[in-house]
Amino acid sequence: MTEQFEVTRLIEADRAEIFSLLCSPAGHVAIDSSGMLQSADGEPVRAVGDEFVVHMDRESLNDLPMGKYDVRVIITGFDDGRWIEWTIAGTVRPPLDHRYGYRLETVDEGTRVTSYYDWSRVHEKIRGRFPIIPEAGIRATLGILARTVERR
Repeated sequence: MTEQFEVTRLIEADRAEIFSLLCSPAGHVAIDSSGMLQSADGEPVRAVGDEFVVHMDRESLNDLPMGKYDVRVIITGFDDGRWIEWTIAGTVRPPLDHRYGYRLETVDEGTRVTSYYDWSRVHEKIRGRFPIIPEAGIRATLGILARTVERR
C-alpha cells in the first residue's frame, strides 16, 4: 500500500520567490486548498527545528468532529531555496509524524516544484485513516501556488 505521493508542476516564477512564500506562515494559509488552514502566527522559518502555529478548522474536511484547533508546524528538513519539509504537532498524542514538503528546481521556464505528502511514519493502528489530504488536494495547492506567484 502506498504511504506517500508526490506531485510536480512547472511554475513560471523565480525559485527564491516561491521558496520565500513556502517559508512564510501566512504563505501556507494563502495556498492551502483544503480550507483547513485559517490563519497562522510566527516568523518565517529558516532552519530545521523552526516552528510556527497554524489555526485550523477540521470542519472543512468534514471527516472528524475536531472543529477549530491549533497545530505547531515543525520544520524537519531545510535546504535554503531548494527543499522544505515539516511535520505537525497538535492535539493527537503521540504526534502523527506525517510529513509534507516541497522540492524546488530552477529550469529554463521557471521552477519545477514537487510537493509531497508522506505518512509512512504514522503508527500502523491509525495509518488506515491516511492520507488526510488526497493527491488531488496537493495538486490543487500547487495550482494555487502558481496562481499566487506567477506574473502574467
